[in-house]
Amino acid sequence: MASQDWFEKDFYAILGVSKDADAAAIKKAYRKLARTHHPDKNPGDAAAEQKFKDIGEAHAVLSDSKQREEYDAVRQMARGGARFTAGGPGGNGGFDDIFSHFGGGGGGSRVRFDTGGGYPGGGDDINDLLSQMFGGAAGGAARGAPAGYAGYGAPRGPRKGADVQASTTLPFRDAVEGSTVTLRTAEGRTITARIPAGVKDGQKIRLRGKGQPGEPGAAAGDLMLTVSVQKHPVFGRDGDNLTIDLPVTFAEAALGATVSVPTLDGAHVKVRIAPGTPSGRVLRVKGRGVTGASKTGDLLAKVQVVVPEALSDKAREAIEVLQAEAADVDPRASLTEQAKV
Repeated sequence: MASQDWFEKDFYAILGVSKDADAAAIKKAYRKLARTHHPDKNPGDAAAEQKFKDIGEAHAVLSDSKQREEYDAVRQMARGGARFTAGGPGGNGGFDDIFSHFGGGGGGSRVRFDTGGGYPGGGDDINDLLSQMFGGAAGGAARGAPAGYAGYGAPRGPRKGADVQASTTLPFRDAVEGSTVTLRTAEGRTITARIPAGVKDGQKIRLRGKGQPGEPGAAAGDLMLTVSVQKHPVFGRDGDNLTIDLPVTFAEAALGATVSVPTLDGAHVKVRIAPGTPSGRVLRVKGRGVTGASKTGDLLAKVQVVVPEALSDKAREAIEVLQAEAADVDPRASLTEQAKV
């Protein structure tokens, strides 16, 4: 942003502070507004993005005592609050007169405000004139200097620290319940980070302010952490639901029963096996899954009918009786018909 925009922009109004605000008040106002209008909190909002840039520009100028003094002087001229003598003794000129000293003409010549790189005919643009007036780059952005804040040519503010990439592996229970991990960076720094409950395998989470330190007055970068979750010997996961394979005997599945099912927190719940329950049926236990930001999932118990590997003579006789009773039943009849489709 060219320095001539200082005549039009009220940086005090942008930050919402008075013109006699001290450095602490300016810093406090900037931080509050920057959090509100940060692009990460307003994705796709062009107005918020522009507001964030304006806030940064205003803070960069007003937080620097030298630039603030120059800005106040320029604004005072724009309001007609300062008068200058030009064209000889006794010549009481106005705003135009101050620029006549640099424009190459007489006391009445005018300087054109031109953002296109210069005054037609080889004259200086406003940045060069202000540079001569204040003994340095106008607002910190002299001709030929690199572009500043957000590429607009205005003085940039303190730069935020760089983001850091890292990875960690968590036990299944810690991923479900949440945990605190300690990481060590390549520079030897130790970072302690809180992992929220319900994180999933392969999930990337952003830990704000845990990255590289920023320049004085700027926030630290963020830590982008990729989480790997170890397998559990009993429990699995389906979204916010926990899963478990529930072994039942043939008799329990055939006749029905009430059985005990373990939960991740170490407790047990009772579930009802209805008579004739087939292997593979899923029984749902409400509210015993993963607790997320908005809800808690369920525990899904998948019935697995266990076939005994060894039978007593009495048990064998009983099963043979059952087999004889079901001799006319073909459990694969529908499978055969469907296979013809």
